Parts: sequence; C-alpha cells; structure tokens
Amino acid sequence: MTPAAKSVLVFGLYLAVVGLGLVAAPNPFLAPLGFPHVTDESWPRIVGVLTLCLATYYCLAARAEMTAFFRWTVYVRVGVFLVLGAFVVLGLAPKPVALLGAIDLGAALWTASALRRAGSGFR
Repeated sequence: MTPAAKSVLVFGLYLAVVGLGLVAAPNPFLAPLGFPHVTDESWPRIVGVLTLCLATYYCLAARAEMTAFFRWTVYVRVGVFLVLGAFVVLGLAPKPVALLGAIDLGAALWTASALRRAGSGFR
C-alpha cells in the first residue's frame, strides 16, 4: 500500500470511529464538542450512518489504490476545514467543532504530501 493510500485508509478508519460513535452513543460522542443532549433526535444517528458510508468508500478506495480519489479528497477535506471553521467563527457551532476541521486539514495535508512525493501529479 502506498503512503497516500495509507493516509486515506487511516482517515477512513477515523470516519468509521466517528460514524460508530454517532450511531451507538451520540450524546457521549457529541458532549465534548459542546453539543447539548440530543439523543431524542434522530439526526446524529443518521449522520453517523452517512459517515460510515463515507468511511467505507475511503477504505475501499485506499485498498484499490485509487489515486484520483485520493486527490479529490484533499480538496474536499480542506473545504470541510474551511466550512467548519466558518461555522465556529460565525457562532453556528461550538468552538470544539474546529478540532474536527483541523483533523480533516491535517489528514488532507498528509495525503497531499504523500501524493507529491509519489509524483502523482498533485500540486
């Protein structure tokens, strides 16, 4: 497995943990991020299922060495960082949500660096 694929696989595993946390225990998972008690609502579990779907795509793409997918994820994960940061700055989300964006940014930079080192055409 190439370094870029490993970075995408690790991010996919991170997404799986997030998804499982949202599906199985949304309140304990969301509490450190500053969200109030939400288990009476279904949206965290629905988001968890969607996150598990994304995790599956990331892990399968990593195993298949889908370099084009790796490139796409860099742009999208940087976008997630920017949007979550904007939510925090605008007061639409609690400050700890910025940590999730920072994880996306760090993982995106890891993948971009691995793609550059492999000469995969990523700039």
